[in-house]
Amino acid sequence: MATVDKKYTLTFWEKIYIPELVKGMKLTLEQMLRKKDTRQYPEERWTPPPSFRGAPVLVLEENGVERCVACGLCSRVCPALAIDVQAAETADEKERYPARFEINMLRCIFCGFCEEVCPEEAIVMSNRYELAFTEYADAIFDKDALLTPVAELRPRLEYLRAHR
Repeated sequence: MATVDKKYTLTFWEKIYIPELVKGMKLTLEQMLRKKDTRQYPEERWTPPPSFRGAPVLVLEENGVERCVACGLCSRVCPALAIDVQAAETADEKERYPARFEINMLRCIFCGFCEEVCPEEAIVMSNRYELAFTEYADAIFDKDALLTPVAELRPRLEYLRAHR
């Protein structure tokens, strides 16, 4: 096998680097003079678009029934092992419901796999982005903390249906 010996020779301007320095300074100056995009955060809230993946929540229907059937797919697909589901039997039209559903928000990486794998659209990535905890126990969201009315999640659900 023959090797090809190609040598690239730099031009005079490439050797002295001046044009590249000028290009870099021009780019820096453009960025400095650009309009600032600063938000005064606590007073000025950001409204995320429907495509935003915030904290995962459980969908609560208008009649007060949760959509989750405790299939456990979300906990199996979670790469961070942040979701814990325990099923129980029910006498209603659906066979099962989650007796215990917990998400450890310190472990959650907001990947959205749980949302993608759910056959019932029961777990959805909300637009909630303010997550601050002082104690470890506060970061483990149980079913009561996760249940969110479907009216609040309607933009996200419509976005998911349009892009599947």
